[in-house]
Order: sequence, then structure tokens, then C-alpha cells
Amino acid sequence: MGTFGGALEARKIDASEGRLVAEVRGEVETEDNVMVIRRVHVTLKLRAPESARETVERVHGFFADKCPLYRTLKGSIQTTTSLELLLE
Repeated sequence: MGTFGGALEARKIDASEGRLVAEVRGEVETEDNVMVIRRVHVTLKLRAPESARETVERVHGFFADKCPLYRTLKGSIQTTTSLELLLE
């Protein structure tokens, strides 16, 4: 969330004070009687004006490759994101 928010702020889109929140859902499977996280999905919710839509969607398209956590996990856990733009 920090990488996405930082990229938005760099483009003059306010992601502070609760305007950007994330909901995270993990999917667990059992392997040799051990619970293992296999998939993580992050839903990013941003309150922003309609005029920011194009920029927000463009940033959403590339930010994960700049995210340290995503880069760390991508080889072992399937990680996806979706975006909900909540119009002001």
C-alpha cells in the first residue's frame, strides 16, 4: 500500500488521511498437515475525483513491480491486486 500511495502522491493525488485503504485476503492450503499461504489478494480502495481515474489506473498497472514486499513474495505466493476508485 505504501508504494502505491507514494506513487499517487508523487503524481499529486492525495492518498493520505484514510483516502487509501487496503483489504487483504489470504488463501491457505494444507501441505503435509501444515497450513501454507498460497495466494494473497489485495483490494486497494482510494477516494479520489473522477479526473484522477486515468492516472490512478496507470499507477495501479505498474506499482507492484516497485513494491519490496511484492518483489519478495512473488516467487512463492501468488499475489494479485484490484482497485476500487471511490469517487468524491
